[in-house]
Amino acid sequence: MVEYLESVDEKKSDSGIQVHDAKAFDAEQAYEKPTGHIEDITGAEFEDPNLDPNAIGDYEDDSPYPEVRAAVANTDDPTIPVNTLRAWIIGIAWAILIPGLNQFFFFRYPSVTIGALVAQLLSYPLGRAFALLPDVKILGVRLNPGPFSIKEHVLITIMASVGSGSAYATDVVAVQRVFYNQTWNFGYQWLIVMSTQLIGFSIGGIARRFLVAPPSMIWPANLVYCALFNTLHQAEYAGIGHRGGISRERFFAYACLASFLWYFLPGYLFTALSYFSWVCWIAPNNVVVNQLFGVNHGLGGSLLTFDWSQIAYIGSPLATPWWAEANVAAGFFFFFWFLTPVLYYTNTWDSKYMTISSRTSYDHFGKRYNVTRILNDDATLNLEAYKAYSPLFLSTVFALSYGLSFASITATVVHAFLYFRKQIWTQAKRSLSEQPDIHARLMSRYKEVPEWWYAIVFITMFTFAVISLEVWDTKFPIYAFVISLLIAFVYSIPIGMIQAITNQQVGLNVITELIIGYWMPGRPLAMMLFKTFGYITMAQALTFASDMKLGHYMKVPPRPMFWAQVIATIIAGTVQLGVQAWMFTNIPGMCEDDQPNGFICPSTQVFGTASIIWGVIGPALQFSKGQVYYALTFFFLIGAIAPVIPYVLTKKYPTSWFKYINLPVIFNGTGLIPPASAINYVPWTIVGFIFQYVIRRRHFAWWAKYNYVLSAALDSGVALSVIVIFFCLQYPKNGTVGENSVLTWWGNTVYSNNADALGTPLWPLPEKGYFGPDSW
Repeated sequence: MVEYLESVDEKKSDSGIQVHDAKAFDAEQAYEKPTGHIEDITGAEFEDPNLDPNAIGDYEDDSPYPEVRAAVANTDDPTIPVNTLRAWIIGIAWAILIPGLNQFFFFRYPSVTIGALVAQLLSYPLGRAFALLPDVKILGVRLNPGPFSIKEHVLITIMASVGSGSAYATDVVAVQRVFYNQTWNFGYQWLIVMSTQLIGFSIGGIARRFLVAPPSMIWPANLVYCALFNTLHQAEYAGIGHRGGISRERFFAYACLASFLWYFLPGYLFTALSYFSWVCWIAPNNVVVNQLFGVNHGLGGSLLTFDWSQIAYIGSPLATPWWAEANVAAGFFFFFWFLTPVLYYTNTWDSKYMTISSRTSYDHFGKRYNVTRILNDDATLNLEAYKAYSPLFLSTVFALSYGLSFASITATVVHAFLYFRKQIWTQAKRSLSEQPDIHARLMSRYKEVPEWWYAIVFITMFTFAVISLEVWDTKFPIYAFVISLLIAFVYSIPIGMIQAITNQQVGLNVITELIIGYWMPGRPLAMMLFKTFGYITMAQALTFASDMKLGHYMKVPPRPMFWAQVIATIIAGTVQLGVQAWMFTNIPGMCEDDQPNGFICPSTQVFGTASIIWGVIGPALQFSKGQVYYALTFFFLIGAIAPVIPYVLTKKYPTSWFKYINLPVIFNGTGLIPPASAINYVPWTIVGFIFQYVIRRRHFAWWAKYNYVLSAALDSGVALSVIVIFFCLQYPKNGTVGENSVLTWWGNTVYSNNADALGTPLWPLPEKGYFGPDSW
């Protein structure tokens, strides 16, 4: 056993705060019984499933959570440069380039996305190169204040990633143009994008004392980034231990290279390794076999995949705690491997006339629902045409996913009240320096972001939103806008706490569609705006909180973090709108199915169809009493009642496994189904069990040193390989490279030549030529 160094150097900062520099750490020694009350150690006023009382370790000098100790340094040097000119130059360059490229390819199929890990990796050599420049002053600011620092790297990565994905509101603008022939000017577009992207930051600022400061809010996904930062900058700290073997830097390099090279097989040369539906290859025309074992329109019972991008499609299994993964797996097995076959093969909702799993909607002829047949010229519902055509049908998996979404909404509120009410009240009164956590104590030396900064952001963005809604004919009243913000505000803290603990975010997109669809039917633009302000405001608030927690872990002062996120978001949103406007003006046939360069706008098509289903047809014709899917509304009641059961059991048996049951995660963990299937969830569960349970318990020292580095390496290798494959092999010649050779051999076609790929239903149409009711 590696000897534990008991001596700890203690220094006092200028503010009198104890700064601990633990020189060494024995991973086995982490399993020490703590002294004192658990809540005094973690600040958690609830049964914290992430906390192992036998693995708290030296909690005064480090985090009580082994996951955090393994990825985050428990020291800080406040003299390290962070808010430097070179950091802003590189960060702003990324805030222009990455969102612009991602927006350009967002409308193309196949597409590619440049994510945060790629920016994190590429920023390191760029920063090192900047450090070689002469130390000159520009407008009195030093260009090169010494070696490139880890805190500068964090700030750059935040600017590169905060607005890298396509802004949700850009799809609203695109749908208006494509579906409703509304091409409103750039002023409207900019106001909508800025208000939807930034108004959530003000809510995130209010929520930071609940979601950032408490040590129990660990934000598991951030630990991968922390591990990579510390690995690239060769940081040494207590939590990684003194285990022998190769260094973390070399381990990352080897694993990243292996991941990069391997992905060429499942990603291009032998894609059947990715869609490994081997049972369907044996019986390609057997409908039942393909429904049970297929990965396109089936339940994915083939179990295996050799593609890390498939395994990590719902998030890295090496980052999510095992107990949370077990909740997700339990929800998947019960609802999709038990309840779905029961519903389908008993022909509930006339399901046998459709495929068992699909992301599209159907008419009663078994064809994709043609929404244009039920619309008037002004995009409102033609009720007579609707009654003459068909009600709307969903596959069993798709319908059940709506029910689970309904359950997750009520379960989140009840779960938060039962488990988090005391925690929320305590954190509302607790300052940063009072947090029982070394990281919070170290961060308390830095000035917090003043509350009035968040107030200014909120007032400004609220004004922007009101102007855009009133000046243009959106048919979206201000009082409805306020209600959408209230929904986002009410749910931000409970959903944020669940995400910070479990790495699973409950979405508000379905519930906001349901509310506005009942409230204001026949207003598709109002529906899209209500959903965007209600859902994305919450999502942006949690993005802000997550990034602030990353800065908290890496000891980056909050004020530079605030400005980096706000400025980068403004730049990224403006660039995305500019790129989108240029594309619609200069690319012929934009968003048409036969666009020769692949710019068919798949996300815009889905978004627009949803606007018609929810905003034009409306939920009243789908979920009200007497309609096809009325039974799904009872999931609201199920979600409200279910969390009470484990809560009562936990109170009666506080040391039992009941404390690990999390109903919002069980209901919402499968939220990506469809299009995800068992090919994503089952391997994810298996890998998570191996690393987060078996290795973590039996080989803790190895896990502490390498687990999060391995996750970052696998993600990074795949991300880089995807970019190389896309730009070198798929994008040139409009994807015709290898069309007569590698793209057509058995290993790239076998999974697409069966009943699963075709989405073959179990039953043909009845003799009358359609299924379902005769009148509706």
